[in-house]
Amino acid sequence: MPDTGVNTQRTTPLGRLEQPVTLDPLQYPGWDSVVAAHPGGSFFHLAAWARVLQDTYGHRPFYLCRFADGQLEELLPLMEVASPWTGRRGVSLPFTDFCPPLGTRDHPPRMLYESALECGRQRRWRYLECRSSSYGWLKAPPSLAFYGHRIDLERGPEALFQGCDAAARRGVRKAEAAGLKVEFTNRPESVRTFYALHCRTRQRHGVPPQPFRFFENIARHVLGQGLGVVETVRLQDRPVAAAVFFHSGRQALYKFGASDYEFQVARPNNLLMWEAIKRYAADGFATLHLGRTSLADAGLRRFKLGFGAREERLEYYKYDFPKQAFVADKDRAEGPLNSLFRCLPGLLLRLAGQALYPHLS
Repeated sequence: MPDTGVNTQRTTPLGRLEQPVTLDPLQYPGWDSVVAAHPGGSFFHLAAWARVLQDTYGHRPFYLCRFADGQLEELLPLMEVASPWTGRRGVSLPFTDFCPPLGTRDHPPRMLYESALECGRQRRWRYLECRSSSYGWLKAPPSLAFYGHRIDLERGPEALFQGCDAAARRGVRKAEAAGLKVEFTNRPESVRTFYALHCRTRQRHGVPPQPFRFFENIARHVLGQGLGVVETVRLQDRPVAAAVFFHSGRQALYKFGASDYEFQVARPNNLLMWEAIKRYAADGFATLHLGRTSLADAGLRRFKLGFGAREERLEYYKYDFPKQAFVADKDRAEGPLNSLFRCLPGLLLRLAGQALYPHLS
């Protein structure tokens, strides 16, 4: 159990606690059942995601919680990222599109934020970043903002298809006419297929791919636990697009997507998205979240809106400890290094990813 100086309890909390406790979900029996009992619990609050981050990058969990009568009332999941290059900081959570704190209408998690700041001071963090709304930090200015898109799946397949715009529907029909086929699986080989497309896509965007062990751990701790699936679109036997989805309860999330640009004329991404919408709707899921989108990425925003998604704003908040103030940050989706990375051979780009990602968050 991490020693933060914050009130920590090693056993199952019983009765009402007035002060937060610090828990490691990987050492807490039945953690996922505790999260599932909270109405706001989501995939990113589960132990599987914490396990992926720790096993891949060595990040340490510091999950701040308050319990009432044995039930989780408030939660702010944090992990410490420690790097000799980029310093030590607290992030809720690394490599996560959004991770809202859990609270109740009567008890928003303001005390957890104060405990997180105290933890950061004691552990000499450079900053604390929370990837959520300002819930609990009502006067703080956001450091970054993104678009989020969410699809309501409870309307039925016909209404869902009619809710797509004309371009999205044409793309689906074009893909079907081209003979593209879709499969869903959680087998390890599907992750390898996805990763090959992922590396090509990242090179096209001028960004190093995450190391393969990151996706190996996703296969082991997420897909292997029935918390996700890989969707692959094929033209005959050739994979032309793929995506990784996570899910928990009645919520599904589109986390990673990749495709072979050579086959974009056949619209494989349209078919991939539509088939995922149909599958999750048929399986009784209530929503499909399409992840975050840079405010500058008009094309991706248009693609997601084309499937009838409701748009929201995802705001991040960053407290700088040396400055003792909330600070602005920069969306690094595009920068001067992208052109360099696009020119690197695939092997060197993968090696760059292996070297860089342990220091990023």
